[in-house]
Amino acid sequence: MISSELYTPRLILSPVGWQDLDDVVSLKTDSQAFGHMLGGVRTRLKAEIEMAEDTTYWGCHRIGMYVVRENAQLGCSRFLGITGIHHRQDGRGYALRFSLWPWAQGKGYAREAAYAVLIEAHLRGHDRIVAIAKEDNIPSRRVLGGIGMVIEEVFMRHGNKMLMYISKNDNKN
Repeated sequence: MISSELYTPRLILSPVGWQDLDDVVSLKTDSQAFGHMLGGVRTRLKAEIEMAEDTTYWGCHRIGMYVVRENAQLGCSRFLGITGIHHRQDGRGYALRFSLWPWAQGKGYAREAAYAVLIEAHLRGHDRIVAIAKEDNIPSRRVLGGIGMVIEEVFMRHGNKMLMYISKNDNKN
């Protein structure tokens, strides 16, 4: 059986749940933390609705959004942000997403968390994972390239050049 929690040397990733509501709402309603995400900054109500959707998603797909916390064994367990896999409504497939607090960025946490989720998604049978980033979102592009994702498509959305990255699991057992 595959565990739902993921561990990296510095992080613990747990499936998002109602116990995380206040942390997730704070993140999603902050323009610095969530301004680049699809759909932009959320209201509290929208974040609560998404929490309900995210918890249901786990039940249906056996994977979903995770909360990212520092590993308590390293001295604290601060909430850093979220990452995970969700099916895109535009038909492009299962997508990797991540958003961390600005103070947690630039320390390799996003790369570490996103890579753990990407590997887990492939282990769970998702052979093709995509990620979308604005062309000018250099930090996200560095994370996606750093975990081995490559650009497959370029398209325009609302006047912005968007890059679609892809990871394929070609090592089928």
